[in-house]
Amino acid sequence: MKIIVPMAGVGSRLRPHTLTTPKPLTLIAGKPIVQRLVEDITKVVKEDVDEIAFIIGPATKGFKEETKEDLINIAESLGAKGHVFVQETALGTAHAINCAKDVLDGPCVVAFADTLFKAEFTLDTEADGAIWVKQVEDPSAFGVVKLKDGIITDFVEKPKEFVTDLAIIGIYYFKDGAKLQSELQYLIDNNIMDRGEYQLTDALENMKQQGMKFVPGKVDEWMDCGKKDPTVDTNTKILGFAHKDGEKLIADSISLENATIIEPCFIGENVVIKNAIVGPNVSLGENSVVENATIKNSLIQKNVQITNANLDNAMVGNHAKFDGNFTSISIGDYTELI
Repeated sequence: MKIIVPMAGVGSRLRPHTLTTPKPLTLIAGKPIVQRLVEDITKVVKEDVDEIAFIIGPATKGFKEETKEDLINIAESLGAKGHVFVQETALGTAHAINCAKDVLDGPCVVAFADTLFKAEFTLDTEADGAIWVKQVEDPSAFGVVKLKDGIITDFVEKPKEFVTDLAIIGIYYFKDGAKLQSELQYLIDNNIMDRGEYQLTDALENMKQQGMKFVPGKVDEWMDCGKKDPTVDTNTKILGFAHKDGEKLIADSISLENATIIEPCFIGENVVIKNAIVGPNVSLGENSVVENATIKNSLIQKNVQITNANLDNAMVGNHAKFDGNFTSISIGDYTELI
């Protein structure tokens, strides 16, 4: 099994946090978003994943040379060989996936690195394909699927009138990756575009018309990492899941002085907490210092200094310094509010 992860977007909705860190490498409960995504996929497919391919954009490529190394390490942590491809021009979802054409063969999962999920279903690897879906209250904001006898019959983009409430969350399984690549290449070779881009949904429709059968994979939770507030909320949910699953969230190397941690929390290596209350629902990255503060429901990256603060629903970037009375803040890497 292979996993293909397009992550070429610039993450503009999550700025300033994505100005210096690619959004999929933002830490949620101590792990990059994209790492949690591929880990959860491996739990659903229940098969060995031998290769993981990441598609980054030229802006992502320019963040840091270690971006590629970070992604390769994520793949290797799952026992897979990692690949990194670059989508030089943003030409749509089908074009992004096709950038990994050199490894598109055999069974594969395509997962866009914008969301996280939790699911209890087992993937039907005998089907031609599967599309991860979530029941939503307002399907008009999403691409949705229609079903008949458990088989997907139609894809509808942002329906104005109700047709179904099963929204496509951006994760797909294909039994034959080479067939998928052939359909993607067909769109590109024949310049078949929608809104100026090559769309994966057009390839899916062509495959369905050829008699291929797609089944739904219904997820229990679908968590957004697009903007600051949903990302902080996602951190809260992931902490809850990780705590319930017995994941080790608090490092042994932390230093506490007149401090209280209210779980669930992630506290990274070498964190110092003094005269403070941290939690619940806080992720605090390694080598950070918190003093004379109360923090809850917040997502804080690495090497951060926070003093004299009362934070709730906050998101703080790497190497930031904060000293003040603001509460629901959103500050990026290397920012100082002192």
